[in-house]
Amino acid sequence: MMADTTETAVNGSRYQAMAGPAVMLLGMLMFALNDAMGKWFVANYGLGQVILIRSMAALLILAPFLWHAGKKPIVKAEKPLMQAARVLFSTLEVFCFYYAVMYLPLADVMTYWLAAPIYVAAASPFLLGEKVGWRRWTAIFIGFVGVIITLEPSSAMFTMPAVISILGTFAFAFMLISGRSLRATPDKTLVFFQVAGAGLAGLVFAPFDWTPLTSMSEAALLGLLGVVAMGAHMLVNRALKISDAATVAPLQYTLLLWAILFGWMFFGDVPRLTMLLGAALIVGSGMFIFFREQQLKKRQPDRPLDVP
Repeated sequence: MMADTTETAVNGSRYQAMAGPAVMLLGMLMFALNDAMGKWFVANYGLGQVILIRSMAALLILAPFLWHAGKKPIVKAEKPLMQAARVLFSTLEVFCFYYAVMYLPLADVMTYWLAAPIYVAAASPFLLGEKVGWRRWTAIFIGFVGVIITLEPSSAMFTMPAVISILGTFAFAFMLISGRSLRATPDKTLVFFQVAGAGLAGLVFAPFDWTPLTSMSEAALLGLLGVVAMGAHMLVNRALKISDAATVAPLQYTLLLWAILFGWMFFGDVPRLTMLLGAALIVGSGMFIFFREQQLKKRQPDRPLDVP
């Protein structure tokens, strides 16, 4: 009996070791598909229209989970002002992202967005009172250098798409920071507020750039964007439940590989050397910051886990 129990435990740990990364990789693929689809949609439909229909489809997928959880997690959510701030940042971030991919290669935009954890690390001492040592400050500096290299310092870096991209990454970073202050809020509640906020903003702006839909298939394709996005969120959340963050979180950077591949396959985008170099610095510094934070948390077992 003891041998059977031990074998079951070993098999379970092996399952977790394989399943967590596999689910995370699938989630990143889904996010990359969502981004590639979004780039195509905003080239053919209005920005507000795309975000509105995307949000409505995502809410339909989320509705059964919210119904099961009841209304209390939503109406009794902690820190209402912080919740509102997070919704504001998340809505600004999604509008900036879809605006940016209208004009810039998918891999470039994804590189800017992957720099957000570096901004979080830089802002955390001032906004969250967290201590950042010289090692992480060095990594933060290297990450900023990577962003500048990707932007290719010139007059081109001040074009509207580039400026909107940087604004979007800062909004994403502040969304992550606000998430650290809302650890007690269930994931489903955070996602609901995030999707509902984007949907309301889409409802406001959609009439100004609405492209008439000629068939139900077009509406279904636009709705598929929300389904894919919600599926990606669920997969990532599941991966973080199956495996520890140190195992699966670094796999988020595979998103850049998919962005390069899909950008080349679907839009003919050939990655620039400066983008690849900047991305390498951003990914390297981001991974160092993450593993350094994990190392420090092990030394402080009583400290709550920072999970955006």
